[in-house]
Amino acid sequence: MHESAIEQPVRVNEGCSLTMVRRVAAMLDLDSDTFAEGDVLPRGWHFFMLAGETRKSALRPDGFPGLGVPLPDLGLPRLLLGGRTVSYRGDLEIGSVVERTSFVKKITEKTTPSGPMAIVTIQHELRPVSAASPVLVETQTYILLSGKTGSAKAETTPAAPIQAEYQKLFVPDETLLFQYSALGFNSHKIHLDRDYARIVEGLPDLVVNGGLATLLLTEFIRTELGLAPTEITVKHTAPLYCGRPLTLTADQGETGWQLTIFDDTNRVAITMDLGLGVSDFGFIAGPRSAHASPPAR
Repeated sequence: MHESAIEQPVRVNEGCSLTMVRRVAAMLDLDSDTFAEGDVLPRGWHFFMLAGETRKSALRPDGFPGLGVPLPDLGLPRLLLGGRTVSYRGDLEIGSVVERTSFVKKITEKTTPSGPMAIVTIQHELRPVSAASPVLVETQTYILLSGKTGSAKAETTPAAPIQAEYQKLFVPDETLLFQYSALGFNSHKIHLDRDYARIVEGLPDLVVNGGLATLLLTEFIRTELGLAPTEITVKHTAPLYCGRPLTLTADQGETGWQLTIFDDTNRVAITMDLGLGVSDFGFIAGPRSAHASPPAR
C-alpha cells in the first residue's frame, strides 16, 4: 500500500447563481419562483458549484470529466464514488460570489486479489468572497479500479421488509438523471448511456448519480424532517439503478439521526449519518415547506 498527497489547489470564483438555483428547484419539482437573490441556499444544493470545466477533448473514455483537480494517470479506468462528508459552517447566499478551493487530499494505492486499485480523496471548500473562511467543506472519496465496476446480474430476491420511523418511496427516471448530470456538468456515461452501462461496465441499467442520491436525502431532511444539519457523512455500499424504486428512510437514535436509501430489493445502498447528537442540528423555524408531504411511518 502506498499513500501520497498532492497539494496543488485549484482556486476559482463561482457564482451561486439564481438561475442555477431555480433550475435545481425545477428539477426537484419545486416552484422556482419562490427563490430570489439574497435568500439562503438550501443545504445540499451547492453541488453545481463543484463542477469542473473539462474540455470535451480531455474527457476520460467513460465520459467522466474528472474530479475538478489535476490527477496523475494511475492507469485505472473505472471509477466509483465511495462516500463524502459535508461540513456546513454557515450558509451560502443566492446571488453571491464564492471562491472554490479544490485539491487532492490523499491518494492510497493498493494491490488486491482483483487487481490494482486506488482510493482518491478530494476536498472542496466554498468561501463567500466577503467572508474570511469557508462556510462549506466537502470531501469526496473515489475508488479507482482496473476492471468492471458492476455485474450484469443484479440481486432480485427481496430482503427483509424495511422498518423505519420515517420512509418515502421514490423512482428516479432518465429525465432526473439527465438534468442532475447537466447541472453538475457530469457526462459520465453510466448515468446517460444505457448501452455503455450494460455492455462496457457490465451493469444492469443506468446508475443513479451518487450526488443525486445524496441530494434526495438532504431534501428529505429539509422538507420532511425540518432539520438543517451541520455535518453529514455519506457511505455508498451498492449502486442504485434508473427506473427502479428506492426507499428513503430516517430514524432518530440516542446519538442523532441516521438516514438510509434501500434499493428495489430492500437492501442498503447508501447511509447518511447526521452527526453525534441532536444539539448538532438547527431546527428550521416555522411550518414545514409547502412542498413537503407528511412523513410516512
